[in-house]
Amino acid sequence: MAHDLYAQHIEHLDAGYQRALEATGFDAVVVHAGVPLPKSPFDDQFWPFEPVPAFAHWAPVAWPGSAVLVRRGQAPVLFAHREDSFWEAPVALDLPLLQAGLTVEVVTDDAPLRRAVQSAGKVAFIGHEQATAAALGVAPEAFVPAALLAQLHELRVTKTPYEVECMAAASRVAARGHSAVAEAFSAGVRSELDLHMVYLMATEQDDHQAPYKNIVALGAHASTLHHVDYGEAPEAGSLLLDAGARHAGYCADITRTVAAQGGGDAARRFRALLAGMEALQAEVVAKVQVGLQYEALHDASHDLMGRLLVDTGLSRISAEAAVETGLTRVLFPHGLGHSLGIQVHDVGCRLTEPRPENKFLRNTRTIAPGQVFTIEPGLYFIDALLAEARAGAHADSLDWALVDALRPFGGIRVEDNVVVLPEGSAENVRNLTREAFE
Repeated sequence: MAHDLYAQHIEHLDAGYQRALEATGFDAVVVHAGVPLPKSPFDDQFWPFEPVPAFAHWAPVAWPGSAVLVRRGQAPVLFAHREDSFWEAPVALDLPLLQAGLTVEVVTDDAPLRRAVQSAGKVAFIGHEQATAAALGVAPEAFVPAALLAQLHELRVTKTPYEVECMAAASRVAARGHSAVAEAFSAGVRSELDLHMVYLMATEQDDHQAPYKNIVALGAHASTLHHVDYGEAPEAGSLLLDAGARHAGYCADITRTVAAQGGGDAARRFRALLAGMEALQAEVVAKVQVGLQYEALHDASHDLMGRLLVDTGLSRISAEAAVETGLTRVLFPHGLGHSLGIQVHDVGCRLTEPRPENKFLRNTRTIAPGQVFTIEPGLYFIDALLAEARAGAHADSLDWALVDALRPFGGIRVEDNVVVLPEGSAENVRNLTREAFE
């Protein structure tokens, strides 16, 4: 079944590329995997190889120098560049899968690709290195042409069934890690590095294989949205874990917040706040529907946040006033979510800018079937934002005694990855994250 889905995925990509080539006047395009990037110009160390995303969209091949050549009216060809070296062994290649959708040529140098490019007419190049494009004979003006790139990005806005299943598989891996870390935290582990290692062991991935650096935040550290400077917090009553996984190049991006049991009144209030955030997130997911603007979904999350702040006693003003005065944005400053796919923050979903008050929102598309995005509302006690609010015109809006009691818990984020289903389906979305935890 995986091979059938991959073949359909390639057929879909090829059709989209054929349209894009015709629209932009190119006869062919080289989609290049890239080369290893040096960590520093003063040393000979390289970052672990990451294929160019447009290439990874075609093939789960982590061989530097590889490329897909798409020509008008011809089947796409993968030139899989195998480099035999006593320094490193090449990553295993799933040749049966690749051959289900592509013509595959395993090569040891650029000569076969160069010959094919030089006989293909007007050729564009999508990749990192202009020197590589020039060596293949691609004209300078055809290096990553903007009009063509925009159309290729548009192909990544909705996902094929193959891509969805890859993300579902990545979600299952990530869920194993989240469950293992939650268990370790509940057992008393209060070292962020130790919890990070628990996650890597449970998911059987090394740090560089993960789609992004794990955010492992104990207690007050959760108020730093991208906390990756691991430490220890022996008295922490909470854990925020934002960690993902990959399968065949596709990403899962999951966040869960865990509250310790016991403690005093502040711990009880935090657990109630966490339960409220979990319910809020589920309510936002339930609001996803075809034809709705994603920014409207983000706005709805702030309306729900205003109500939660009133219900938990944090806000001294009405839910509506909490939104209108910007109070919800003091505690929930980031966007509701983003597109997901080959990249964690996938392309094509912010063609228009959000309103100024939503400046961090990464998705402004109209919701459509096949889109995959995250729903990740958060509530945080961030010192800098709280200081501004305390000194502002609406300082009396917050119960500062309760805020100060909850600050040691840092914050809460709950994040799921959802696939938008066609209108008329039994459900509006397929929730890959909840499915993975079942």
